[in-house]
Amino acid sequence: MAYDDTRESLIGNSVDASNHPEDKINAVQRRRHCRNSPLADNFPEQNGPGPRLLKSTKVPALRKILIVLAAYLGVGSFCFFLRRNQISGKKTNGLLDALYFCVVTMTTVGYGDLVPSSTWAKLPASTYVFAGMAFGGLILGKEADYILEKQQVLLVRATHIDEMIGLAEILKEVEAHKIRYNFLISLVHVVVLTVLGTVYMSVTGKFKFVHAFYCVCVTITTLDYGDQSFSTTSGRIFSVFWILASTICVSRFFFYLAELCTESRQRSFTKWVLTRNLTVFDLEAADLDDVKVVSAVEFVVYKLQEMGKISWKDVITILERFQNLDVDHSGTLTTSDLIQSRN
Repeated sequence: MAYDDTRESLIGNSVDASNHPEDKINAVQRRRHCRNSPLADNFPEQNGPGPRLLKSTKVPALRKILIVLAAYLGVGSFCFFLRRNQISGKKTNGLLDALYFCVVTMTTVGYGDLVPSSTWAKLPASTYVFAGMAFGGLILGKEADYILEKQQVLLVRATHIDEMIGLAEILKEVEAHKIRYNFLISLVHVVVLTVLGTVYMSVTGKFKFVHAFYCVCVTITTLDYGDQSFSTTSGRIFSVFWILASTICVSRFFFYLAELCTESRQRSFTKWVLTRNLTVFDLEAADLDDVKVVSAVEFVVYKLQEMGKISWKDVITILERFQNLDVDHSGTLTTSDLIQSRN
């Protein structure tokens, strides 16, 4: 019975829903886009009329991430500093070596120039590496997303530098090509950090260009064969910041590369679904009420199902929710419906 009632509700309201579909869809998209856009915090005037300013939650979140990161590295550095005599290898400064050991352990670079040599040093190191991987994946990824979101606007403005483009167009462009922009920005970050590391090793480490580039590549990919590492005080100070930034950026780069490939395949499949010639079997499958006529709503639902974006179970669940909210059974939702449904 729930299936039949839901289907009748879907079909019965198809005429009303299709009177001005573009106006309704555009209005909903505008409200949703301005409210949910990751860049909306930078432009509070788009969230509503008047001079009302909305406080961004991104900056406080970023501060919390930096505080947690500092605490994580601080506690780890203190613990390994206390056990510095149980860590063997090339040493410079006790506290700096402990911080450096934390970073190469957390990022899984593991040069092998500093290694725990006792049971009581190996146990915390084993725990620290797992905690570091979780920390990097769950928390530092959000920091990288924050930086990417900030730079999306700059990239859009740069690509349209000769055009008069407003905020609405920028938000629309960013939302439409978000993955591509994230990929390009991540690529720029990787290139900049690779060049920075190569130049630093060439100048301060006295390495040849190819050797320096090789060391950078095996480090930022966390491959590291252990044949080279930062063994000087200045080198380890540089590596603490550079390794953290570069390993995160490389991981985000490959993540967005995979997303870009997936999105490309999805767009190709969607285009094929929308442009292929319909058959009699398609009309029969889309004709939910068996009247030999397919309405606009039936066609939309059928195509969304074919693209794998929704299932019929999803449609039933959503419409059942609509029916529960439609207290007066008018086929539409009003403020009075919402008030009554809460009582």
